[in-house]
Amino acid sequence: MLFKALPRIFRPLPALAARIPSQCAACHAWPAERVCQACVARFAQPAARCQRCAVRVPEGVDVCGACLRKPPVLDACLAAVDYAYPWAGALSDFKFRGDPGWAHTLAALLRGTPGVGPALAAADRVLPVPLSAERLRTRGFNQSALLAQHLATSQADAHTLLRLHSTDAQSGLPRAQRLRNLQGAFAVEPALAPGLRGQRVVLVDDVMTTGATLEAAAMPLRQAGAAHITGIVLARTALD
Repeated sequence: MLFKALPRIFRPLPALAARIPSQCAACHAWPAERVCQACVARFAQPAARCQRCAVRVPEGVDVCGACLRKPPVLDACLAAVDYAYPWAGALSDFKFRGDPGWAHTLAALLRGTPGVGPALAAADRVLPVPLSAERLRTRGFNQSALLAQHLATSQADAHTLLRLHSTDAQSGLPRAQRLRNLQGAFAVEPALAPGLRGQRVVLVDDVMTTGATLEAAAMPLRQAGAAHITGIVLARTALD
């Protein structure tokens, strides 16, 4: 991207960065959106997914075997795409290369995903999965909060769900270990907890691998009395 070569202090604000002409990350057409509409149509085809964890399932299957055996805390989960080309690279640019301008494009992709519009319309609050204070300082922004803001400005709420501490890198760990690492990592702001009772909540994250992070984040919301919790993620990895 044109502005990546600039020192961080001189990079455009996210709203401006989203409008800078750019090569399509997939087909490299120029000028174009971050991902042109032809490539969105090619690489973001709707897929049959488990209604509870968004993993791919055969056509006609509503809930995967794992969720039937042990229903997750989430009542529903929606994913826009698989964690694959070109979205994996886009997310790496977004999160790890200091490029918040991706938020506009990725949120638009999410908004066009079947089921996401009704879930947002029905939500009382749209909560991003929070980062630890240490990671937020390092990265400079919370990618999930930017997505939530673009998805639902009026319902976006970055204050109700708190991250109490950081965890070690989760990549490569099985789900059970991830859940153990995340125990006690999230909490509801005590002063705001009463307002959650009976509400419909949407949790927003960028990538879902085993579901452990969303599960851990949803638990205190359920304990505070949230009536319905939907997870919305941009990309879902395949299960091993």
